[in-house]
Amino acid sequence: MAISATVAAGVAVAVTAAVLFRDGDRADGAGGPASSAPASGSPSGSVSPGAPGTVQPTVKGWKVVVNPKHGTAFDVPPDWEVLEPQIFSGFTDDKDPDKPVIGHTAPAFFKKKWCSLDANGDGYVNDIALASTGTKGADGAKTTDEVAQKTATAWAYSAFASPDKEIVKWDKPVAYTTKAGVKGSYVKARTEGAKKDHKCAGDGWAIAFGFKNSKGDFVAWDFYGRTGVQGAVRDDLVMRILSTVRLSGDPVPDPLRKETSPPPP
Repeated sequence: MAISATVAAGVAVAVTAAVLFRDGDRADGAGGPASSAPASGSPSGSVSPGAPGTVQPTVKGWKVVVNPKHGTAFDVPPDWEVLEPQIFSGFTDDKDPDKPVIGHTAPAFFKKKWCSLDANGDGYVNDIALASTGTKGADGAKTTDEVAQKTATAWAYSAFASPDKEIVKWDKPVAYTTKAGVKGSYVKARTEGAKKDHKCAGDGWAIAFGFKNSKGDFVAWDFYGRTGVQGAVRDDLVMRILSTVRLSGDPVPDPLRKETSPPPP
């Protein structure tokens, strides 16, 4: 589906700005989240087993993030902002702003307007989150190790490093089982020496957990966030969020097929 408006990506200047799309309409961080709507794929008048509102958090006081498209759920702390599951958030190509490079659906943000920037001097202000998490597909993957490495490095590169691939570093895949018994692998990636060419730029890190949903399709839970700044999300908190990842009903097809991952840097 065509994107109705051109949004300045911010890959080259590492501006996340929460580029959000829903049903072909732009709903970016500057304009606020899109209006309320039924979960994508839920038939009118019915609720799928994993539909938002029917799934409860496993951590008392936290919020649940449900992604019907992939049949997954996880929890985030109460001060995080959870957007609608049919919303896509990610980064687009500098040379082709309508082409997503990496993204996820059903995003949650920590300090969604942590830093604001008019990256191109065109009067359009990007609101940049301190951190974000969500779930994405991994079509064509062969192993959970591959899913984790490609996803983690893609987020670290797009959010903090572009166009300098050399500053992206990553660890070896680690086998992991969530508290709900979901088995897979995670990889942590980071930037070392990101250019601080604007007030919102700097180093950051990402983690991705590759696993299979109820249909046997590879998917990834992911997180990315700035490091070295006040209020940065701690590693132990991110790992606690990861521990809550679980399956939530069978995946429901979604017309927005923008979730992409480039080869690792």
